[in-house]
Amino acid sequence: MATTEKDVVLDDDLSEVFDEDEVIEEPTEAEKPRSRLPIYVIGSILLICAVGGLSWWLYSRQFAKTDDAYIEGNITIVSPKISAHVAKVYVTENQPVKKGDLLIELDPQEGENKLAQAQAALQTAIANRGKAEAGVSLTHLMSNADLMQANSNLQTARTDVEQSRFAASSKQNAVEQARRQTVTAEANLKQFQAQIPAANAAIEQAKAQVSAAQSKSETARLEYERNKKLFDGGIVSRQELEQSSKELSAAQADYISAQKQVEISRSQLDAMRRQIEVATARLDEIRGGIAAAETDYQRSLAQTNVVASQADESAGRLRGAEIMPAQDAVGRSDIDVASAQVQQAQALVSQAELELEFTKIYAPQDGYISRKSVQEGQLVQAEQALLTVTQGGGIWIVGNFKETQIEKIKVGQRVDIFVDAYPSAVFHGKVEGFQAGTGSRFSILPGENASGNFVKVVQRIPVKIVFDEVPDSQKYLLVPGMSVVPKIHLDN
Repeated sequence: MATTEKDVVLDDDLSEVFDEDEVIEEPTEAEKPRSRLPIYVIGSILLICAVGGLSWWLYSRQFAKTDDAYIEGNITIVSPKISAHVAKVYVTENQPVKKGDLLIELDPQEGENKLAQAQAALQTAIANRGKAEAGVSLTHLMSNADLMQANSNLQTARTDVEQSRFAASSKQNAVEQARRQTVTAEANLKQFQAQIPAANAAIEQAKAQVSAAQSKSETARLEYERNKKLFDGGIVSRQELEQSSKELSAAQADYISAQKQVEISRSQLDAMRRQIEVATARLDEIRGGIAAAETDYQRSLAQTNVVASQADESAGRLRGAEIMPAQDAVGRSDIDVASAQVQQAQALVSQAELELEFTKIYAPQDGYISRKSVQEGQLVQAEQALLTVTQGGGIWIVGNFKETQIEKIKVGQRVDIFVDAYPSAVFHGKVEGFQAGTGSRFSILPGENASGNFVKVVQRIPVKIVFDEVPDSQKYLLVPGMSVVPKIHLDN
């Protein structure tokens, strides 16, 4: 390119500003202005990320999830109750079993020997008790005849005394009762006699009421006939005629009632007179029987004294044979000792039978065999862990959620369950409850925060989640300890 005059002048002016060594490159025709397309691309990406992040934040607020979750289930440790050699093992590792299935059979020989010994000891104890009972019976037959005879005589004499005293008391009571009956009969007689004047007065009063009722009825009849004539002549109303009819009916009813009252009063008077006659006859009869009752009472007293003297004689004879009960007590103590030995032997037999039953170990629940550590011929000890039965189907989820998530988690909320072993499967369940304490609080060595270097850590609270339907064990093997990710729906 040719150098113009203007360019020369410009070079001279700039020479004062720049050093001589500096060279200013002039733009060439190949250089073009920079494009703004990268700025637009980066801005669009940032905008898309912001919109996506906001959408994800709004979506994630509807759920609460954690990857600190595991499957839990009932695991029962099977152990023997006695020490013995293993005779037979009927299960293998991971074998499904039903409750009551025979798992292990121990050698029953030792248990059978103990049972035979206990049964023999029981028979010996029973024989000893029979021997003691026979000795007591023989002692009674040979040496207690006099005692039994004296006791029988004494009991008979005492019975006669009691009967004599009872008879005397009965006859004395009969005398007293007769006297009381006399007083009662006299009082009843006086009461009946006192009621006669009142009954006569009631009859007179009833007659007076009959006369008054008859007069009132006649007046009402005349009034009714007069009103009927006036009604036929149109002078009085039907209402007045009906009123007269009602009054007539009432008066006639009162008249009939008064007549019946007179008859009732007369009947009552007749009944009172008959009662007076009966009471008088009864009083005479009672007075006649008092003398006979007193005579019988005196005879009973004399008989009682005779029987009492006989009882004293029998009591003296009985005291001569009182030494026999002491011998009887010794024999009965032997029987008590033998009976106690029989009970002890029976307890040993029961224990031996129970230990013999313990030689067969059954499945405590439905499930799968795991951690099997027993072999045939092995000597096992009581309470030694032989295997475990993991309950099949009885599983649940324990999710350790952060304490900051618990606010919105409620019992009954729906849960989507993702098992790490089956990433393509989604199981469904619901929240059943919360543990009453954080996981660290129930750990073997809980953390101590009483120090100067305290660091606040977000705690986790175990949440129990149950399946809506137990997964098919043939398709999905879900066992305790497997990792899961529960996602709780917070919208319900």
